[in-house]
Amino acid sequence: MEIQVLKSKLHCVTVTQVELDYIGSITIDEDLMEAANLIENEQVHVLDKNNGERLITYVLKGERGSGTICLNGPAAHKVNKGDVVIVISYAAMDFEKAKTFRPWVIFPDTTTNKLK
Repeated sequence: MEIQVLKSKLHCVTVTQVELDYIGSITIDEDLMEAANLIENEQVHVLDKNNGERLITYVLKGERGSGTICLNGPAAHKVNKGDVVIVISYAAMDFEKAKTFRPWVIFPDTTTNKLK
């Protein structure tokens, strides 16, 4: 049996931009992507701590070291610049393996979105 488990989490990053006129996604600083073991085009859930919105989108690679967290396309209607969000991805794995799996959970500086 396979189950879905938490694979990666960026806990509390600040939205630096919203771009409505875009095809859709979340752009994330490449440093943050690597730290959280996220890859481009990976599906993620975005949870907005300010307004309770939850959405599903995919990752685009942002400029390394920029601190960029940008919601693009329709997601720009759900999240505001300055909101604090949690970005989560999940993975399917064997039930027994899931018991010992340890996800990548990253706690960046919420003010700058830089790694501590």
